[in-house]
Amino acid sequence: MDARKLYLIVYNCVLFVSWSAIFVGMCAVAFNTELASESSRPEFLLKIYLKVETLLKISQTVALLEIIHCIVKIVPSSPVLTGFQVMSRLFVLWLVTDLVPSTQKAPGVVLYLVCWTVTEIVRYSYYVLNLIGSVPYVIMWCRYTFFFVLYPLGVAGELITIYYSLSVVKETGILSLPMPNLINFGFSYHVFLIFVMLCYIPIFPQLYFHMVAQRKKFIGSSAKKDK
Repeated sequence: MDARKLYLIVYNCVLFVSWSAIFVGMCAVAFNTELASESSRPEFLLKIYLKVETLLKISQTVALLEIIHCIVKIVPSSPVLTGFQVMSRLFVLWLVTDLVPSTQKAPGVVLYLVCWTVTEIVRYSYYVLNLIGSVPYVIMWCRYTFFFVLYPLGVAGELITIYYSLSVVKETGILSLPMPNLINFGFSYHVFLIFVMLCYIPIFPQLYFHMVAQRKKFIGSSAKKDK
């Protein structure tokens, strides 16, 4: 086994374990009836997020390496598409959810958390098994089928989270640079967030239909082989 393959196996195994731990952490809170009964709905959602916050930030930030993997061509994926996926998540996680703590109580956070987590558990398990050379059909099917629901719901969760941050960002002026100032340049983070939300309109279909094409390639070819 060459060093590249060994590295990728270790990398994907680590991320599979970390996202699995995030899933277990969320379930531990979600199915704890005592926590559910003692909290209002927003507070309960907050407890789910706080339970996995540190591991979530580490796991998602480490995914920056995947852009590098594409650039140096140790994996065949597109650096552009991978970059969009990774950076959009990091933006929502660090520059919305973390920056505006009130969004951590919003339903959008738990929605994108569930979608991200299920997606990554399936994706990293698929990558590991593919590198080993033995991918069960059920894992391949999950990898190229779950996205039909998880991608739109995940994007909805991200957009809901950004939307919940807008009023706070506008009121506090966080990360904004009002005019007049010494450099004669103004910046409104509130307007920028609205611009980011609008960017989902052209970008999301490209990512979604890329997965549709991948599904036809892998699931379709598997079906033909079985005939």
